[in-house]
Amino acid sequence: MAATRDRVRIVDTTVLSDDWYVLKKVTFDFLRRDGTWQRLSRETYDRGNGATILLRNAGTGDVLLTRQFRMPAFVSGHDGMLLEAAAGLLDDATPEARIRAEAEEETGYRVRGVRKVFEAFMSPGSVTEKLHFFVGEYDASLRTGDGGGVAEEGEDLEVVEMPLQAALDAVERGEIVDAKTIMLLQYVALRETAGARGMTPLLVLVAGPYRSGTDGDPARIAANLHRLEAAALAVYRCGHVPMIGEWVSLPLAVAAGSRQVGDEIGEAFLYPAAHRLLRRCDAVLRIDGASRGADADVSLARQLGKPVYFAIDEIPVAQDDSGS
Repeated sequence: MAATRDRVRIVDTTVLSDDWYVLKKVTFDFLRRDGTWQRLSRETYDRGNGATILLRNAGTGDVLLTRQFRMPAFVSGHDGMLLEAAAGLLDDATPEARIRAEAEEETGYRVRGVRKVFEAFMSPGSVTEKLHFFVGEYDASLRTGDGGGVAEEGEDLEVVEMPLQAALDAVERGEIVDAKTIMLLQYVALRETAGARGMTPLLVLVAGPYRSGTDGDPARIAANLHRLEAAALAVYRCGHVPMIGEWVSLPLAVAAGSRQVGDEIGEAFLYPAAHRLLRRCDAVLRIDGASRGADADVSLARQLGKPVYFAIDEIPVAQDDSGS
């Protein structure tokens, strides 16, 4: 079967509306599986991509939602007042930067432990939007205001805090009918169910400075490696399996003929080995310190949809299977 781009020939695009967002009619020829071409027309509504986040209080287990009026739901026979997770359009920002700002604007809380969990097209039959889904934590110490959104933009949000189970019950009763919110609530519920059974240990890549900022000083390189290994030990104590890229790349470089840290042979192994390893890992722990290599690990992990943690207490504890 031909690649999708070879099966679609755009014939004409007509803008039907360009008021709030852009509605287009696209006429195209599509190569069917039987080898014949068929001319079709579809309308696409482009409102940009967005992000959403479910905020969870790690101490109480409560979730933080908003209640707001939605006209499309209202004209569909609903009362229009929807309970939702915080969300917003990207508007040229990165998904994480946008959702941090949007969550604080809507709920009045700064967010920590932000982690992307998946992304999805919400209505691919007609709407172009892809939504980036996050989870994060809040507590009373992170309160910055009352939330409620921006009145000048027509927002009038009520902040609603409730236990996770109450939110799940509200889904079953049909009181929460917003798809993105249901998806995030069910994601968290599934994770908790897995945790109750005993979370499977993760293979966690610890990423941070190794040679960065050392000017090649062996003592400073050793100090950086010690910090990486201390973080790896903390990961192990959480019940997971830690890995450091240098544990793989350094022995390989020596076997290939490297004679000192940072020589041409060593450099040829350092980043490629870490990136190959990352593809087999389940998550990344990024420790403090400037490092282009560690930043590249974080970027790749996010592209692959893997969790990225920035503090050891963000990593869920796995079941102790040591037998002790």
